[in-house]
Amino acid sequence: MTTNTIIFDLGAVLIDWHPHHLYKKIFDNEEDMHYFLANICTPEWNEEQDAGRTWEEATNLLLAQYPEHEANIRAYSERWIEMIGGPIEGTVEIFRELKESSLYKIYALTNWSHETFPLMLERYEFLQWFDGIVMSGEEKDRKPFPSFYQLLLDRYQVKPKEAVFIDDNLRNIHAAEQIGIPSVHFTSPEELREKLVERGVF
Repeated sequence: MTTNTIIFDLGAVLIDWHPHHLYKKIFDNEEDMHYFLANICTPEWNEEQDAGRTWEEATNLLLAQYPEHEANIRAYSERWIEMIGGPIEGTVEIFRELKESSLYKIYALTNWSHETFPLMLERYEFLQWFDGIVMSGEEKDRKPFPSFYQLLLDRYQVKPKEAVFIDDNLRNIHAAEQIGIPSVHFTSPEELREKLVERGVF
């Protein structure tokens, strides 16, 4: 079936986001940093902000449990912008080529806090290139829940088999494939280009 739609994840695909960018400045050694991010400001805790929980509520929740880590917990939201390493240029170039071809509708399906995403819209012009963005914090839903993918399909009248979904997280890839969306696991811009060529997108 012909591909007419490309769906991009944003974090770690088009935008280099990682807490390590910030916390390497805060911790003297990586072992302490990894412990903090695995046990206190965890990925699971952060995903609730992606799903719509406010940073104030999230911060207060952890402060009640770990008051001795107050400064480092507050840094997660107060210095959030320092987690951004910049655009992933190779992927942005792929996006540019796909957009300029005018062959595809191109959407973003992203797990992102509604409080921090406006900072990205201000910073990165390429986010204006999308035909639509479905952002978890705004929708109060997120990957890997099937309802979140279905929201994009319904809103933009996308047929699953005519789309390609690109994400760095295998959990999200498997969820997309479960509802019939062909997917590419992102590991690097170079490999993404090769996989898109294999699928006849380029």
